[in-house]
Order: sequence, then structure tokens, then C-alpha cells
Amino acid sequence: MQGTVDGFSYGLVTPLVAYLMACLGGALGLRCTTRSMLVARSWRAGWLALGSAAIGSGIWTMHFIAMMGFTVQETPVHYDKPTTFASLGVAIVMVGIGIFIVGYRGATGTALFTGGTITGLGVASMHYLGMAGMRLNGKLEYNTFTVSASVVIAVVAATAALWAAGQVRGFLWSVGASLVMGLAVTGMHYTGMAALSVHLHGSGTTPSGDSPAALLAPMMIGPLAFLCLAGVVVMFDPLMVMGKPDWTPSEIRPGIPAHSTAHRPGRRPLPGAGRRTGHRSSRTPQSR
Repeated sequence: MQGTVDGFSYGLVTPLVAYLMACLGGALGLRCTTRSMLVARSWRAGWLALGSAAIGSGIWTMHFIAMMGFTVQETPVHYDKPTTFASLGVAIVMVGIGIFIVGYRGATGTALFTGGTITGLGVASMHYLGMAGMRLNGKLEYNTFTVSASVVIAVVAATAALWAAGQVRGFLWSVGASLVMGLAVTGMHYTGMAALSVHLHGSGTTPSGDSPAALLAPMMIGPLAFLCLAGVVVMFDPLMVMGKPDWTPSEIRPGIPAHSTAHRPGRRPLPGAGRRTGHRSSRTPQSR
């Protein structure tokens, strides 16, 4: 017997809030990635780690806010706590691997393709691992073609977002990229949900695990608090907002525009600098 699946039991409330959370995590993560390209190598790992945690927390929070609106009419839906926590860890680690590749190798060529693929697979892995944590009186079944489409959406979205982060442009540029990334990640989620069907068991036993209200709401407090803290860091860092360095990067890597002239403080201009080549000396021979 097939179960009656409803992913919009609260109407458009859960999709809109989920989209906003995906945009918030994406915006913070992309700005941190951009910021890492404007600092010395010793600081880069910290900004990349902050960006990884922001994107991972954002997409994980997006997923489970959307799942608050998911119901199966014939059976209650519960969640296994260890598996749900594991999906958050997978999101942060795999997104982090992709971001570190782009942060250290540049947002072009092989590095961008590799980093975007790993990041997109991390988003998809988080989604389906979170779905594996569901406990209900039935069996989850997926349409292979639709699942494949959702993974492709995640990889393409992640690659485009990392490319945008590597352009080292202004704040509005990253806001636009985060809106696109939020739309793609949310679209990937609902594409994956469209691939789902529930085959109910004959018995009406109560599934194990915790209900969404008892588990998901308290668990989202931590990631939400972290996103707020990361937002404070972004707002009070002027380089983060402007997206431009106030010095020339010490190294030129793919994805970072080269500056025409590097100003080195503490050096005086050479005598005669700026004059035309071949200009005669201003000294005149002494009169006899």
C-alpha cells in the first residue's frame, strides 16, 4: 500500500523559510571564502573553516525546516537522533573539503570542478542521509532518474557558487550568488523529495525515534545561533563587506584579479621618477 505523502503541510511557510536559511548560510559562507582570498596564508584556513561551517549549517537547517512540513497521512514520522546529527557533520566536512580546494588552488579549472563536485555531493549526501534518519511505518523508495537530477542540481549549484566566491568582487555580487545558491539548494531538496514514495507496512506499530517537534526544533537552535554569530563577524569586518583588499595579495593565484601596481610602504621614489626618458638635466653649465 502506498502512503499519501505531503511535503507542504504548512503551505508555503516552510519552503520560504527554508529558502531564506539556505540563502543566509550561502551568503555567509561565500563571503568567508572570498575573505580568505584577501588575507595571508596563515589566516586563510580560519576563514575557510568558518565558511564551510556556515554553508553546512545553512543547508542542514534548510533541509530540516523543510522537513517540518513533510507528513505521511497514514503514519507518524519520527527521526533517529544519531543519523540526524551525522547528516550535519557530513554536510560541514564535505562542503569544507570543496571550499578548501578552491580557497587554496583558486576558483578556476580543475580546482573549481573538483571543489564544486565535492561540495555538491556533500549537499546531496546530507539530504539523503537526513532522509535515512526518518522512522515511519513503511519503506522509503526513490525514483533513480529524479534522484540523479537532484544530485546534478546540487553539483552545478555548488560549482557556480564557488566560482562566484572566487571572483573577489563586492558584497552585492555575493548576495546575488547566495540567492541563486539558495534557490538551487532548495530546488535540489524538493526535487529529491519528488523522487520519494512510501510503501506502508501492514501493521500499525508506532515508529521508533523522536517526533519532529521534539527533535528538530531543539537541534536547530545550535546551527541558527552559529549562523547569527557568523553574521556578526561578517558585518563588523569592512573587508568582508567591500570585498576588496587594502593591500596587494602576496601571491597571485587563479581566481584573484592581479593589481597593476603594488604600493610598498616605506620606500621613497627614486630621484627623477616620473620624468620622461631622455629628458635633459636641469643643471646648466657654469658661465665662463
